[in-house]
Amino acid sequence: MPKILIIDDEKAIRSTLKEILEYEKYEILEAQDGEQGLEMIQKHEVDLVLCDIKMPKIDGIEVLTKVGTLDRQPQFIMISAHGSIETAVEATKKGAFDFVPKPPDLNRLLLTVRNALDKKNLVQETTVLKKKLSKKLDMVGSSEALRQVKETIEKVAPTDARVLITGPNGTGKELVAHWIHAKSNRSSGPFIAVNCAAIPAELIESELFGHEKGSFTSALKQRQGKFEQASEGTLFLDEVGDMSLSAQAKVLRALQEHKITRVGGDKDIRIDVRVLAATNKDLKKEIKEGNFREDLYHRLSVILIQVPSLKDRVEDIPLLVDKFLEDIAAEYGTAKKNIQEAALEKLKKNPWTGNIRELRNVVERLVILGNHEISEDDVKKYADY
Repeated sequence: MPKILIIDDEKAIRSTLKEILEYEKYEILEAQDGEQGLEMIQKHEVDLVLCDIKMPKIDGIEVLTKVGTLDRQPQFIMISAHGSIETAVEATKKGAFDFVPKPPDLNRLLLTVRNALDKKNLVQETTVLKKKLSKKLDMVGSSEALRQVKETIEKVAPTDARVLITGPNGTGKELVAHWIHAKSNRSSGPFIAVNCAAIPAELIESELFGHEKGSFTSALKQRQGKFEQASEGTLFLDEVGDMSLSAQAKVLRALQEHKITRVGGDKDIRIDVRVLAATNKDLKKEIKEGNFREDLYHRLSVILIQVPSLKDRVEDIPLLVDKFLEDIAAEYGTAKKNIQEAALEKLKKNPWTGNIRELRNVVERLVILGNHEISEDDVKKYADY
């Protein structure tokens, strides 16, 4: 049951609002002034505050301001008989969900209360999802090779510099891109990933730049491309070495001029996007063979990050295995399995040509097929050496 705190120095107002809201099945708390209201917000887990503005001791705007510094912040609806546009704007700037004049229209008030509580639930769900995503995207390991990657990310993330991430398949290049985005000034914007190797050459330009209705047979309506979708955020071009030369030329123009043109269109569209790219290919070799534009390479590789293969960070395998055991248990809804030290030592000796992706698959196989405590014999039996 949502908990609502009413802060108002008029007892009649508090009683009326309490009666109405209790009828709607809300739990109601009352405070007769701002000072008492602050104490109750700190003491109780309040979901929503209906707060008068003109009050003795501490007025409503000051209450709103002080609550803004707390870790746990309820939604605020400000109510006042002395309201003005300026007051409403000030309250909104300080974080209030809405401003309702006295005497309140009860239908509007109830709708505003429901909307404010919906927003609080949405904020809470988003916070939980971000925590889950952050955990999922954690860069696990304490090896020197990984430490250097993390150090570079910390330095480059706050800038808008383009980054080229290289390394073998399965090493976590997209994970590095996610971390750069999460630690950047664009973290509140979208992170849009495009696997250039998975899109047919004839469709890659439409995918990146969008198209106008009728520009080709199946273009039944106008469509935004990934550059537009990533506006004010980050565009990650995975496997950029597999992009066609025609698309490379258009990407180069976008990076140089900060504008694109949709397929079949003639209108320039301004873009504000940070571009990160990744490849498992040797792009300098691809340049010599005429498969990749040298000018685009230099545009993309302002900063180079080489992600180490798993064989170059063997000491991280126990930490990675522990994380995978925990993640898999959570996915399957089962207890986390233990693994014997001898089994870990056996895993360390594997060449891991598929890198972290291969290790994750092997751990999942061991969880499914191995004993309650994963042994060295399980590794010998179920790990593909």
